[in-house]
Amino acid sequence: MQALPQIKKDIEFNKNLHSLVEVLKSIAVAHYHVLERKIKSESKFFEILQGFFGFPHLKNAEHPFLTKTDRPLGIVAVTSDMGLLGGLNMKVMTAALEDNEKGNSRLIIVGEKGHALVREKKLPFVAFPGVRDEERFAQSMALRDFLIEEVLSGKLGGLEIIYPEPVSFLVQRIKKYVLLPFSVPDVSPGDAVIEKEAIIESHLSDAIEYLISLWLGQTFYEILGYSRLAELSARFVHLENSSQKLQDYEKQLRLKYFKVRHELIDRSMREIFSARSLYVAGAK
Repeated sequence: MQALPQIKKDIEFNKNLHSLVEVLKSIAVAHYHVLERKIKSESKFFEILQGFFGFPHLKNAEHPFLTKTDRPLGIVAVTSDMGLLGGLNMKVMTAALEDNEKGNSRLIIVGEKGHALVREKKLPFVAFPGVRDEERFAQSMALRDFLIEEVLSGKLGGLEIIYPEPVSFLVQRIKKYVLLPFSVPDVSPGDAVIEKEAIIESHLSDAIEYLISLWLGQTFYEILGYSRLAELSARFVHLENSSQKLQDYEKQLRLKYFKVRHELIDRSMREIFSARSLYVAGAK
């Protein structure tokens, strides 16, 4: 039978741990809402970019950003540097490794958790640090510049990014997004008229590289932001589950405490009664 002092210590430790989890939950919620207000999707730029490539002579242009090749596919997986995410990093890496197993691909991993999982499997990969809110823009540009250079040099033939996306504050999903080759919209019959009026002063390849470079930078910036939101969301859900388990465990400890205390009182009463009976019998 466990001693009462030890059970009381366990109850106190559990209570303190529960208080700490509640604080971490509050921090995750506050951080999520602050970051959510800062993230704005620039879908308008994507629409303008698609409209630019809607010109027939641009749609048929040959460029590494627009043409599918047999060179390796760059698979970018966005994970975190920290835990307490309830398996979210594992889901991202499972999707990335499944695509990597199809062959002719190269892994680019963002975040220490992803690095560790790939090292365990002894697979080659390119490492980037996990997303930090204050450095997100610089990280996005560094990732963009590296990948653009890899594509233009012929080391990669396309880009796919896999990342966690927050559906709501309590729900996340793993999303795959093909970045390159860029998806050029179908040309409508009316575009033939527009083509006669289109004047492009810069070299065509320079214009393509500049515009897609801008779009990739913005896209990476948004995706890294959404992945941070999903991380905070998953952390809150994981902490909430932990909080509930701690509450249930505290109930068990309290029941155990009262049970042991009752048994001790009951045993003491029996011992007193037995001693009194022996005393009475001896007196007779």
